[in-house]
Amino acid sequence: MSQSIASPQPMVRLVKRFPTAYKNFLATARTCYSSKGLIEDDAIDEKWDFLAPSLYKAGHHTTLQHAHYQFAIDNVSRHFIWSFLHSHPFYNSEQVSQRYVTVKPGNAYTPPLQGEALAIYQRTIEYQMERYEYLSEQLKPLARAEYQKRFPKRPVEEKKYRLDIKRKAQEIARYALPVATFAYLYHTISGVTLLRYNRLCGLYDVPREQRLVVSEMVRQLLEHEPKFAEIVEAPLEETATPEFELFEANRQGGAHTHAFLEEFDASLDGCVSKLIDWKQNNERSLADSVREVLGLPASTMSDDDAIRAALDPGRNRLLGESLNLTTLSKLSRCLFHPAYTFRKKISHTADSQDQRHRMTPASRPILAGHLTDEPDYITPELVKLDEGVRREYDEVMARSWEAMAALRRLGVEEEAVQYLLPNAVSIRFTESSDLLNLHHKLAMRLCYNAQEEIWRASVDEAQQIREINPSIGRFLLPPCSLRSMAKTRPICPEGERFCGEKVWLYDLDEYQRVI
Repeated sequence: MSQSIASPQPMVRLVKRFPTAYKNFLATARTCYSSKGLIEDDAIDEKWDFLAPSLYKAGHHTTLQHAHYQFAIDNVSRHFIWSFLHSHPFYNSEQVSQRYVTVKPGNAYTPPLQGEALAIYQRTIEYQMERYEYLSEQLKPLARAEYQKRFPKRPVEEKKYRLDIKRKAQEIARYALPVATFAYLYHTISGVTLLRYNRLCGLYDVPREQRLVVSEMVRQLLEHEPKFAEIVEAPLEETATPEFELFEANRQGGAHTHAFLEEFDASLDGCVSKLIDWKQNNERSLADSVREVLGLPASTMSDDDAIRAALDPGRNRLLGESLNLTTLSKLSRCLFHPAYTFRKKISHTADSQDQRHRMTPASRPILAGHLTDEPDYITPELVKLDEGVRREYDEVMARSWEAMAALRRLGVEEEAVQYLLPNAVSIRFTESSDLLNLHHKLAMRLCYNAQEEIWRASVDEAQQIREINPSIGRFLLPPCSLRSMAKTRPICPEGERFCGEKVWLYDLDEYQRVI
């Protein structure tokens, strides 16, 4: 009988924590009703344990947000990180970069499969990783040519420039890697977020891997703070999640999926990111709120002057600083009122970076509802420059989808099949943001050093906002442009990582890049 081969298990270590998190949970709650001042952790003894379930059941959960836990996590898939760890705003992660770190062969998650299914899966993973290495080499001449256009005076044979070029090629080659590829990261969350993880670890798309990681997180918490067992609820079964009934009841196979994909793609009108909604009075509400902060009537400050006061780096010099201070500045907080909604389609690997902008939230899909047996992927601009490279790239995609179709014919569950998706797979979703957080995101992602696909989506967004709200849109610019307007020096904050283009001299309509 064929035996399944166990994938390396997720490695989870609780490396930093509040030393008395349980006592702090109760001490902070007691402080709210204390007439004697702050209650310290050492004032909590067993007689106060009754408070824990009472506070938890009543929903007084801010007391669980003070204590934070830092986990060192290894041997987890990029798909799990995208689908679960980074799909919400209340965390912080520092994760190994596929843009700058070469992926080693075989470094990927394997679900519990047997026999022919296991053989197909392993062959496909090996093939995808071999093609990643091959494409990394094939893309180097293209990357070198584009690099020389940007930096004509640099001797590209010098070691540090060869490394830059290698990374540019590698950044694009990674589109061939499977989403099963392992990553390692530091992941820091509060106590209440860990409890939420535990309760909802059965969500789509990768419940098995989620349960493995989260159960180990909880086990290590309880090892240090066993009294938290009083409030740790059992995980909801997958069938009890609100998504399950609706999703399973409406899975009608390929016809519905194809209709959805065609409808969504047509709605983009050729954009990567399409502006589909915005507040009717964005500019007026921004101007009014600025005048409110300053206590000025409209007769004293025009709408244009008010918008400039908040958004023009020449007037609001905080916008030229490296440290983002906008959520603390009274004038900058006026940017919370305007808002925009975009429909967008980018690759899994690009969205893994896009979603790190946690304050521009999105409704990302149950990916199983978007997949068919037909290849559906994003092709980077660098690949399009060479027909031979593009054929190789398309072949990787075709064979990846063929392998997934073969697994489905063998009855393999969709959760396991999805791990063979290449990083290039298309992700379709809607994303919304207030202007304050969108301004910060676009400043970071309009930089020519940003990942090319997110950069392209950001250009789409800035251009469309400029069309409907020109007084706002003219200030949606990369860091170098904002710093130039604020007279902050150096203009480019990237130092040795300078992109090679004086972007601050360009109009948005002149932005062009391949790498």
